[in-house]
Amino acid sequence: MGSRVEILNDGGYRSDGRRQYELRDILIDLTPQGSADGSAQVSHGLTTVLVNVFGPREPRLRSQSLHDRANINVEVLIAPFSTSEHRKRNRGDKRILEFAASIRETFEPVILTNLYPRSQIDIYVQILQQDGGVLQTCINATTLALVTAGIAVKDYVAAVTCGVHSTSPLLDLTNIEESDLPHLTLATIPRTGKVTLVTMETRLHIDRFEAMMRLAKDAGAVVAQEMKVAVKTRTEDLVKSMGGATEGAKLTEEE
Repeated sequence: MGSRVEILNDGGYRSDGRRQYELRDILIDLTPQGSADGSAQVSHGLTTVLVNVFGPREPRLRSQSLHDRANINVEVLIAPFSTSEHRKRNRGDKRILEFAASIRETFEPVILTNLYPRSQIDIYVQILQQDGGVLQTCINATTLALVTAGIAVKDYVAAVTCGVHSTSPLLDLTNIEESDLPHLTLATIPRTGKVTLVTMETRLHIDRFEAMMRLAKDAGAVVAQEMKVAVKTRTEDLVKSMGGATEGAKLTEEE
């Protein structure tokens, strides 16, 4: 059966005007949210996710306490208005449980949980808008929320979705592309190249797999660089604001 939509036109452009290997615009907001220890709102194109991290803190239940490391708890909420479906998903929904499990599996080897014995790290993920690449956005926002919470991690984790149209690999898929193409989501630690997660919801020919993995890895390094720039800018802004407060205090003392 042929494609229902034109994925690549004769000029090599996709429906949103991008080339094959072009990533969507990434928007990152690290503004603190309420009482959360770390927060990050990330958008890849029209897909937007907000992650709040609390902890390390005492587990709510003693049974959740691990004597040699922190317990990681991930909860995912999909806003009813985030998709054209307007379907309310409860916490027991299969897709929500799969997202939560994938995020936990991605970060358990990355967070230095042994530094926080008998504690719990809570990761609350809110999917605000969906247009493809939802899991990649969740993972990238979680990385940033953990970093802003000051939780020790081995390194940044960056995730990218990659699909294949005929023989042409495409990066960072929209909803239309995901529903029409075989695709995978890859999460890596770009500095070492280590893969922390790979998920596929569609069948993919083995001959295409390696090229897509390589492309997604390279794109992950680009995404990680954007994330590092955002954290550096946020840190510089905090230092400036603290410096301003210190100078103000000095002036008060001199008066």
